[in-house]
Formats: sequence, C-alpha cells, structure tokens
Amino acid sequence: MCNDSNEWANLTPKSLWQQLKHELKSYFDYDLLATDIDSVVEVYSLQKVSLLRSFCLKTGIQVLLRDYNFDSKNKLIFYEEDILNIFPIVKHINPRATDAYNFYTTGQNKIQQGLLKDGYELITEALNLLNNVYGAMHPEIAQCLRMIARLNYIMGEHTEAMAYQQKAVLMSERVNGIDHPYTITEYAHLALYCFANSQVSTALKLLYRARYLALIVCGENHPEVALLDSNISLILHAVGEYELSLRFLEKALALNIKYYGAKSLKVAVSYHLVARTQSCMGNFRSALNSEKEAYAIYKQQLGDGHEKTRESSECLKHLTQQAVVLQKKMNEIYTGKNGGTLPPIQIQPPSMGSVLDMLNVINGILFVQISQEDIENFKAEIEKRQLSEEMNGEEIKTKELECE
Repeated sequence: MCNDSNEWANLTPKSLWQQLKHELKSYFDYDLLATDIDSVVEVYSLQKVSLLRSFCLKTGIQVLLRDYNFDSKNKLIFYEEDILNIFPIVKHINPRATDAYNFYTTGQNKIQQGLLKDGYELITEALNLLNNVYGAMHPEIAQCLRMIARLNYIMGEHTEAMAYQQKAVLMSERVNGIDHPYTITEYAHLALYCFANSQVSTALKLLYRARYLALIVCGENHPEVALLDSNISLILHAVGEYELSLRFLEKALALNIKYYGAKSLKVAVSYHLVARTQSCMGNFRSALNSEKEAYAIYKQQLGDGHEKTRESSECLKHLTQQAVVLQKKMNEIYTGKNGGTLPPIQIQPPSMGSVLDMLNVINGILFVQISQEDIENFKAEIEKRQLSEEMNGEEIKTKELECE
C-alpha cells in the first residue's frame, strides 16, 4: 500500500505520456503518434492556454490568474501556490421545465413553418413559464431571450431585438460564464443588432471581444472563428477599412475551405466578399479571379438559372469592364500617347443596407416575406391580449374582495 500511494512521485513525463496513449487506445481506439505535448500542439494547431482551460473545467481545478510561460524549458510552469481550489465534478442531468420546453419547441416549429405570429406567442409564453419555474437567472431563459430577440429582428423591430439580446448577453455571462461558447454567440448576435441600429463602433467592439474569447477557448483553427472574421470584415468594409477587412476575409476564406471544402457555398460567399473588397481597393484583376471562383462554385452547386449565379455573372461583367478600361489607359501611358492619364477608379462605397444584407446571409438569417400590415396587426393583437389579461386580473381581484 505504501508503494502504491507514493507511485506518483516516481512518475516521469515520458511514463505519463505512455499512460495517456494507452488510455486513448483502450478507451477510444485512437493511436496517438505524437511523442510529447509539444508535438501534439504543433501537429493539431492547439493552444496550450486552451488545453489548460479545458483541463481545469473537466477536472474541477481552479488555478491562479496570472501569465503562465508555457514555453519555458528551464523553469517550472506551475507552482504549488498556483492551485487555488478543487471542485467536485458531478455528472448529472439538468431537470427541465416540461411545459415551458414544450411551448418553446412548438414555437420553433411554427417559426420554421413561417408562422412567426404563433411562434412569437408560444416562445413568449415559454419565457413567462421559465421565469416562474427557475426565477430570474437560468441558461434556458437566456436561450429564450435570444430567440425572441431574433424574432424581433426578423420582423424589423431592431431596437427591441437589441434590448432583448442585451438581456441575453448579461444573463449568459452570469449563468454560463464569460468565456462560454454560448456567451460568445450572444456577443456576435448583439453585434449584428447593434449594427442594424447604426451603432457601428459598438458592433465592432463586440465582435472583437467575441473573437478574443474564441481564440482563448479554441484558437484560430476553428470554423466559428471564420464566421466571426467574416462579420468583422464586413463591418470594416462598411467604414472603408478595406485593407484590414481583406486580411480578415482571407483568413475566413482559408478556414472555410479547410472545414467545408473548396466547392462549398460558404466558400463561394467568402470569394465574393474578397472580390468585392479587392474591387473597392482598385485591384480589379485579383477581384476578377476571386469572383470567377465564386461563379464556378455557384454554377456547379446551384446551376445557371439560380439567382446567386446570375448575380455573380453580372459582377464578373462589371469587374471585367473595369479591368479592361484600366489596362487600356495603362497601355496608353506606357506608349507615351498624349492625354494618357489614369482614369478615375469607379468605386462605389458600400451602403449600410447592402452590408447588413450580407451580414444576414453569413449569419443564416432568412427573412420571410411579411407585409407591413400583417406586422402592425400582429402588434395590435399582442397589445389587445395584454390589455385583456390585465382586465381579467382586475375582475378576479374584484370578485375576491366581494367574496370577503
């Protein structure tokens, strides 16, 4: 027994690594070919700080908040005083509020069928039930607030959408944690709604915050980082920061090709955004090549008659025309012809509306065609229902007083 209890003292990095490889093989049937942690980090493009975070979450260890030098070869990385606390990790199933869950899922189904009115009512009812069951703070309430915010956004109520999403962000920070994946998603949604409300600088700050947290959690080698980079690049494009926008777009394009394949529609959208930014910089030749890639993907995946293919074809014609005019003038200058001056580059600055449309596309928001009259009727019916509930409540109170 004494020898067994002191066995950890004789453990070396090499023997521990062998135990890890054996565990991976026996439990997951996975052969880890790397010889140490450094080679794993290099081969799989991992971050040591992300590994530390994941390890602490899975084992319940709380470490001191400080800068750890993971690359130090001569000094210890961790010391005894760095371990602040140990928490038990208990596997359990969170109980659900059944009625609220049924309302929520039914509301989702109604929304998918295009019945936004019915879906909004059901999800609002689910939110009321969740507040009654769980109280003010709960992860499911944050999820419900996010859905209501998105519904308001789809119906054109951008201010209401932003207000609900702010509540969702604050609640997710409290109940999930500031670096939880759900919280990162909430930041991205709030950034979209802020941009729709013309709060451009706030939207950019929120996206930078979301990207910073995503890099801590999973590093740059992740498909969600591509989505964040695309959002950031579009907002930078809107404010005229074309060079910085192009850098984010190129990173997003590389990640989309890696994770979705070279012929994915996500890749086509990335190529189109790259082409649009390059054309705004006056680099028509590169823009033409990028748009050709987008057109080839649309033609292969959607066919010649699809709207996206036709839009890409029109964009190609415009870029070709601009490139030809520019090249002719350049040739005139080289040959020394009189009057050979560079033509003004026809750059049309992007409108906020066009940028918002592209943000909706890359974030997967599809608008159902609803007339303004239907939306107004929907709002009026909600107000009427709320007034009716208030009147019923007053009648019940009056009857109770009469009985007494």
